[in-house]
Amino acid sequence: LSNPDLVTVVLRVPKGVVCLVSALAHHGVTTQIPHEVQLALPRGTKKPKLDYPPIQVHQFTGAPLTDGIDVVDIDGIPVRIYSLAKSVADCFRFRSTLGTDVAVEALQEAVRSKGVPPAQLLKYARVCNVETVMLPYLEAV
Repeated sequence: LSNPDLVTVVLRVPKGVVCLVSALAHHGVTTQIPHEVQLALPRGTKKPKLDYPPIQVHQFTGAPLTDGIDVVDIDGIPVRIYSLAKSVADCFRFRSTLGTDVAVEALQEAVRSKGVPPAQLLKYARVCNVETVMLPYLEAV
C-alpha cells in the first residue's frame, strides 16, 4: 500500500505517529478523505514546519502517546502508525473535533469488516479514557 504523503511526513518528523483519520484511512475503515496527515507528537514538541504535505499535529502524553503503535512498511520505509483499535479509541477521544459519526463508522468497520475483538477496542478505550462513551456503541455492534 503506497502512501507517499505518510512516508514524507515520517521521514521529516521521525518522532511522530500517524493518528486519527490518517490512521483510519491507512487501515481502510473510513469514508473520510484526510486533507492533511494527522500526527501525534509528545506534548510540548514544537510543531514541525513542512511545505508539503499539510500536517495537523495533535499533542499526546503518557499511555495515549505510547500504547498501540504499529510499525508498517510503506515503500520500504518504516512508518509508525496507531493500530486500528487504538485509532478508533483516539477518534472517540477527539469526537468533538472529528465528529462522533467518524468514530462510530470506524468502530463498526473495525468490528464487522476487520474482525477487531471488542476486548481490544475496550483496552484502548480505557487507555484513552473514553470507555463510558464507547461502550454503548460497541454493544450496539
